[in-house]
Amino acid sequence: MPTSTKKTFTRRFNVKAVPPFDFDLSARIFSRGDPQFRAYEDGRFRQLIKIGRKPGLFVIRSTGSVEEPELRVELKTVEELSPSDVRKARAMVNSMFNLDMDLKPFYKAVKGDPVLSGLARKMYGLKSPTTPTVFEALVDSIIEQQISLIAAHAMQSRMIKEFGDPLTIEGTTYYMFPTPEKLSAARIEELKSCGLSTRKAEYIKDVAMLVASGSLDLDKFEGYDDIEAIREELSSIRGIGRWTAEMTMIRGLHKMDSIPADDIGLQAKISYFYGREHRVSSDELREIAERWGKYRGLGGYYLIMTLDLERGEGVGDDRAARARTPKKPAARPPRERIIMD
Repeated sequence: MPTSTKKTFTRRFNVKAVPPFDFDLSARIFSRGDPQFRAYEDGRFRQLIKIGRKPGLFVIRSTGSVEEPELRVELKTVEELSPSDVRKARAMVNSMFNLDMDLKPFYKAVKGDPVLSGLARKMYGLKSPTTPTVFEALVDSIIEQQISLIAAHAMQSRMIKEFGDPLTIEGTTYYMFPTPEKLSAARIEELKSCGLSTRKAEYIKDVAMLVASGSLDLDKFEGYDDIEAIREELSSIRGIGRWTAEMTMIRGLHKMDSIPADDIGLQAKISYFYGREHRVSSDELREIAERWGKYRGLGGYYLIMTLDLERGEGVGDDRAARARTPKKPAARPPRERIIMD
């Protein structure tokens, strides 16, 4: 049940970013999100996240420009925050939007690829977001295995509201992403009631039990430079294959040299932008992505976001009309991304 309304404390602070950074473009991926969990609307990003042991609602907007980026953060809590809590909150904002990332080396790396370099100019300042925890990225990736994103997001929303801790701020109830402890204690039938298959419910419960017990330390992977080592360790866990491991690395660890080459949707987008008459294979996708060096994952993200802009799906603004299309495009990718693991 939602917690009762309590007095709200609000802390405000500014966070600068390494330019270029287009906050509106980078946050638009959340424009179709659940407003009780995470969403971007009217120029403001909102999400309920735990700062240490204290839940807080982050409300973030841009007060700067692409070349002089600065974010204004309002942090609403029902408990007063210490200076240490505020420092942690600043670090979270920095991490979620990868504000310290310098995009200039990426733009330089893709100059030799006329397709991606053209898209990079149109998507100038786009940075890929990272989930507050690696656990969230892993669970989301398991849910999205072999189904459309529309269906996956519906399941994620039901799971969050069923197992996530609620907090009522100024009359609105928000939910945090479920903790490993909550999901490890859930019954399989309870997880299935969120729309999950039996196997996915088992995979999520197993992973949650490993993390909750301390047998699996997902945060340690942040210190790994070898993405192959991360992939091998994650893939040794039941229910986690190559695709799930790669998506977790990109979403939860910001390892942008990883690319989910087996993703059918990404293969279709590569085919579309590079004018291929057939959907490229995993090997062909990897061959193209090699041109982007250690930014393979970021290159794939730019392709996905550009096409979403062109269609006006969740991101659309006037930049959509300027999205680059190949002279002889392949058949348009399916609207629902089908993925494999």
